[in-house]
Amino acid sequence: MQPELEAFLYEAEERYLSQEEIQDFQAHIDRFKQRLATYENLREGEIAIFQPVADRLSEKFPTEKDDILEQALKHWLAVMRYSAMAMLLNNPEFLQRRLLEWLTPSIQAHQLETVEKKLYELLQKQLKELLPEEQLALMQPFLEQAKTNLLANALSGVGGQG
Repeated sequence: MQPELEAFLYEAEERYLSQEEIQDFQAHIDRFKQRLATYENLREGEIAIFQPVADRLSEKFPTEKDDILEQALKHWLAVMRYSAMAMLLNNPEFLQRRLLEWLTPSIQAHQLETVEKKLYELLQKQLKELLPEEQLALMQPFLEQAKTNLLANALSGVGGQG
């Protein structure tokens, strides 16, 4: 549950919420509705998002083994799904603990940073085409968190394939 909503529930244990608190609560509910609509849009549009990314990735890396490209796609499918849940929960720690702590070493160990970096760029482009601006804005902090954690070596020019 979102920490902000939990705070309201704890307050309500001792007393009724004030009018100002009720308005704040309503604002949180409205933001949650926006997050839920974004989550549903991502869930329903997963194929429309990732199929063009997969096609473009194959074009960008024509000599790369298919299993490498497939592994990178699976990583970013997981990143998208966990990022969507973290966005819905408004909880960056969810993404960090559930996904990034185990996925980052895997990407670095298999030297996938170059492919993953390009995949991230293609994914960003596809999301900009398919998501309304306000929904993309909700997802962006979580995708940036994933990029920062997963692609640190590729972005600094260390490790990976180049």
